[in-house]
Amino acid sequence: MKQKIGSISLLVRDYDEAISFYTKKLHFNLLEDTDMGGGKRWILVAPPGSTESCLLLAKAAYSG
Repeated sequence: MKQKIGSISLLVRDYDEAISFYTKKLHFNLLEDTDMGGGKRWILVAPPGSTESCLLLAKAAYSG
């Protein structure tokens, strides 16, 4: 059975800043940007030509 890693979570400070960095500087493709409510978003980016793995850009919740 073939196995793969679908996505790897990466904590980011700001969603839009991270999208800009990955898409404009590293030329990744924005695969998905879905509003999850409560200030959370489901954002997937992947390098050009990637067919299996991607990054899930996650913003940490601060509780303090």
